[in-house]
Amino acid sequence: MGGASLNCINFVIPMNPCKCGYFPDKNRCRCSEPELKKYWSRLSGPLLDRIDMYVETGRIELDKLQSMGQGESSRRIRQRVIEARTVQEERFRNKQYSFNGDMDTAELERFCELGGKEKRLMELAYRQLDLSARTYHRVLKVARTIADLDHSERIGEEHLSEALAYRFTERTCGGK
Repeated sequence: MGGASLNCINFVIPMNPCKCGYFPDKNRCRCSEPELKKYWSRLSGPLLDRIDMYVETGRIELDKLQSMGQGESSRRIRQRVIEARTVQEERFRNKQYSFNGDMDTAELERFCELGGKEKRLMELAYRQLDLSARTYHRVLKVARTIADLDHSERIGEEHLSEALAYRFTERTCGGK
């Protein structure tokens, strides 16, 4: 198969959530709404539009930390990721790429086909959250990956909801 190969670059952008560093912890954050808007306006919309997932991490209270149950082990999570990657590599075996994040529009239509409930959820998200076409497609790609991790052939409402939750944080939906 000829042609140029695609290079996928994965990166993590760690940054403070605000000038004082404590947002969204309302008990500790000293920033005003205008200060939060000014701080976040330093990042361009087109840059943010190209980021697949936003994950805010907050402080865990000691009582919750001490009472946390046993979660999924790192070994099990690793196994599920390997299984999902294998599914994607098989899905795209005749392509120049191997993963959901690289799908073009034709593959999105084929591998991210939505049922009625899922279409209604994405229509609502598109309108209410003022999604760009790029963001809409990124949400579908992340939802496809979540469905792969869940061993699901189809993308369900729960997969779309989780993908949207990774995309829109408290900051991106109106802040403090």
